[in-house]
Amino acid sequence: MALTPTKEMFKKAFEGGYAVGAFNINNMEIIQAVTRAAAAKKSAVILQVSKSALKYAGPGYLKAMVDAAVEETGIDIALHLDHGPDFETVREVIAAGFTSVMFDGSHYDYEENVAKTTEVTRYAHERGISVEAELGKLAGVEDDVNVDAANATYTDPDQAVDFVSRTGVDSLAIAIGTSHGAYKFKGDAKIDFARLETITAKLAAAGFAEYPIVLHGASSVDEESVATCNAYGGRLAGAKGMPAEMLRKAAAMSVCKINMDTDIRLAMTAAIRKHFGNKPESFDPRGYLGDARVYIQRLIEGKIADVLGSAGSMG
Repeated sequence: MALTPTKEMFKKAFEGGYAVGAFNINNMEIIQAVTRAAAAKKSAVILQVSKSALKYAGPGYLKAMVDAAVEETGIDIALHLDHGPDFETVREVIAAGFTSVMFDGSHYDYEENVAKTTEVTRYAHERGISVEAELGKLAGVEDDVNVDAANATYTDPDQAVDFVSRTGVDSLAIAIGTSHGAYKFKGDAKIDFARLETITAKLAAAGFAEYPIVLHGASSVDEESVATCNAYGGRLAGAKGMPAEMLRKAAAMSVCKINMDTDIRLAMTAAIRKHFGNKPESFDPRGYLGDARVYIQRLIEGKIADVLGSAGSMG
């Protein structure tokens, strides 16, 4: 058993009408919770690492822990760079053994994004690594990604075709209404499903049939986690995420990868706050981190079954 690129995962997901969950990892407990949830639901999974997580834990530690998860669970796992900011970071994680990378050039002008993404894709493909890129800008805040609503832009369908044709990327993250962070929108949530359909149709007409689309900023900001955080001293008034039914609809279309980070952060914080609220005398990290691991696993099992639709996809 070994880590796998995402290309074959996405082919199966497109044909099966589901999405593979991509969950951000920072430590052992999160890795164990996510992979054990995926194993329990017989689903492939993507573990993704931001530049901030690389700085926090180090690529060597993360890779070693993910290798242990592969051996323990026996499921298909991809180790993915999330929002890679530059060629140097891409090269670093490929050398460390990652099987998939995202280069995020969405903050550059279009032609520079094309040029830089093409360079990354060529380098990665020579080493058998899958590549994701982003076109359009999602609003919100997550680690080093910070885009205000005024500068958020939806993905142009014709530009998406040109971008995929010229760069050769294996999957494309698009902006159609999702947003990073715990405060994703005011009022009603919206996903531009018509734009998603148009992008998919235009890609197919250009020779890119069954092309995998990626949704970033897709945490639901689960009410239970928010309520638990607030009940034990948190201040998360007004936190809102994407409704599960919208994400499930997207997963049944051409969206083959759905990213979730905020939900895990909230779940871990909720479990630890509750632990200390109920056991103020506690000081053993295995107690409160163990509670967090259980809470996160339960959350991810629900996401796989009810949102992503990938339960049972590994047989």
